[in-house]
Amino acid sequence: MLTFAALLVMVMALDALVHPRPRLPGRSLIGLWLMGWTTIALFGLFLMFSGSIMVAAVLVLALAALFALASNAKHAMLGEPLLFSDLALVGAVFRHPQFYLSAVRPWQRVAVGLIALALVAVLVWLFDPTVAPHLAGAALLAGGLVVLAFSLRACRPLVTMPNAHGDVRRHGLVPVLVLYWRRWRASQDPAPCPSVARHAPDDDAPELVIIIQCESFADPHELFSPDHPAQPDFALPGLAAARAQAWQWGRLEVSGFGAYTMRTEYGVLFGRDEDVLGFRRYDPFLTALGEASYALPARLQAANWRSLFVHPHDMRFYGRDAIMPAAGFDELVGEERFDPPRPEDGRYVTDAAMADAIHTLASQADGPTMIYAVTIENHGPWAPEEAAGAERDLVRSYLRLVGNSDAMLATLVERMAQAGRPAMLVFFGDHRPSIPGATRPGGARHTPYVMVRLDAQGQYVRGSDQRIDLTPAQLHHAVLDVVLGARKD
Repeated sequence: MLTFAALLVMVMALDALVHPRPRLPGRSLIGLWLMGWTTIALFGLFLMFSGSIMVAAVLVLALAALFALASNAKHAMLGEPLLFSDLALVGAVFRHPQFYLSAVRPWQRVAVGLIALALVAVLVWLFDPTVAPHLAGAALLAGGLVVLAFSLRACRPLVTMPNAHGDVRRHGLVPVLVLYWRRWRASQDPAPCPSVARHAPDDDAPELVIIIQCESFADPHELFSPDHPAQPDFALPGLAAARAQAWQWGRLEVSGFGAYTMRTEYGVLFGRDEDVLGFRRYDPFLTALGEASYALPARLQAANWRSLFVHPHDMRFYGRDAIMPAAGFDELVGEERFDPPRPEDGRYVTDAAMADAIHTLASQADGPTMIYAVTIENHGPWAPEEAAGAERDLVRSYLRLVGNSDAMLATLVERMAQAGRPAMLVFFGDHRPSIPGATRPGGARHTPYVMVRLDAQGQYVRGSDQRIDLTPAQLHHAVLDVVLGARKD
């Protein structure tokens, strides 16, 4: 009993270190209740397998420490605590570690590795084959799960609207993980997408639509100007030229910072804002298969459009290999269609190679065609670079790569003008970059977007020439309004 009481105190102390930290007098009573019974259930689980009270206590404490460490690392880099949806990415961490390990400092990685090795050694050394402790553990696990099930049902009214930051501060990390998961599990797919009455599209309605979801694309002046004097290499001439001739341009009000590409991608593809997603908003790809009728290619398919999804990466990442065909894409163009990047190109397929591939696909397109492309060259972590007379700097690495993305934009506009048919290019950043020591979560999160239209003669079709800020879902509807005609009131 003393061991277990000490374990509860230490688990509560670790939770008090999780950001956002609780205000005095601490977490809510319901949060402490849920955390206590979760600890009991986990203690019972480990006792059932190990037969040792000490091993069970150490494993519970190690798991609590791991969750606190992971959540604080994520909060520091992305501005969010750990969420239930993050646990769905555990497999992806092992398949694509370069996407995630940059969020954990080297000493933290070493510490986790040493702790894991120590736990294995302790488990082997202290394993007790006596039957009674294993049965006691099973009883604790069963009792803890029963109490948790009734408690979670009673606590559902506590979290009716998603507010991860505020709820973790009030109730604690583990209670919010479990409560949010239960609310997510209870959510239902929407009814099939209803038909929308539209006006006839204009005479220059595009027959070719290219949508570029550009990795970590943001305006360097907005990212770095407070900390770095304005420099010539902050300029994005391709974006400036596209805005000057745009049908529409502005800020894309994305919800994530430094990661969560799928939130922006979902909004643009499926056109459903986060306020209607509820607890699905944290990873809408987990439930996207039940919402396929809302997807952009599915809605264009009814007007005899053909759609291609281009991404030079493993399509199994975020389940795109299943989601995109269900959403109406006729063809997926994945990493196998690209040559591997050369050593001097960096880790990922370049934006220049993407521009060439998109141009080839557009040239081969017969009939109304949409090409939705997701770039990856500018994905972090950014390696320090040496510049003449300058210190090694992550910002310089980002500026070089975002410049490559800007050049891709200019190239695609130029080539699209030669298509010989009405066309539209939509270009946007999926989120701002999280660059250690240079950018920080909090504050503005918007990225640029621009819609460029050209007629069959390659002349620009101009819009109002006013900045119009949109959410990703609103950008989805802006594309449909141009292609299929504006919605009738």
